[in-house]
Amino acid sequence: MSIQDIKNSIRNIPDFPKKGIQFKDITTALKNAKVLREILETCAEHYKNQKVDYVVGIESRGFIFGTALAYLLNCGFVPVRKPGKLPAKAISQEYELEYGINRVEMHADALTKGDKVLIVDDLLATGGTAKAAADLVHKLNAEIVGFAFVIELNELQGRNALSAIADVYSVVQY
Repeated sequence: MSIQDIKNSIRNIPDFPKKGIQFKDITTALKNAKVLREILETCAEHYKNQKVDYVVGIESRGFIFGTALAYLLNCGFVPVRKPGKLPAKAISQEYELEYGINRVEMHADALTKGDKVLIVDDLLATGGTAKAAADLVHKLNAEIVGFAFVIELNELQGRNALSAIADVYSVVQY
């Protein structure tokens, strides 16, 4: 299977969630077993020698890919959630959106000093959410070995915000 096959499986929805946005819908890729397997195996292959202790998945589509990658990399999974969703003591990090401020949280005991972490989400746009997840990981003194995404939107230059922190890998780029 080629990268173009994976790209072809991702549906484009014009003007969603607002006019001018070309939304990349991964649900069409998720329902194709061969494509889903290729996405996961490609990401796992890229990080197989990094000795990852935990995959940190960003809510919500990062959970889909993150848990499967944790299984393939034989490591644990840690969720980064929207505010108020975690039951135990949590740490939080604010980040800027084009229209305001948002926040993500992680359990305060999710990671320990020296843990090697791979941060996963479905899409890299500006990098704001992934950077906020990285800040949470750093607050717990863990080490980031990389960022993995299914899709990267090159024109939004999110890679620039993350590449100084760790390796950035995306399966497909637009």
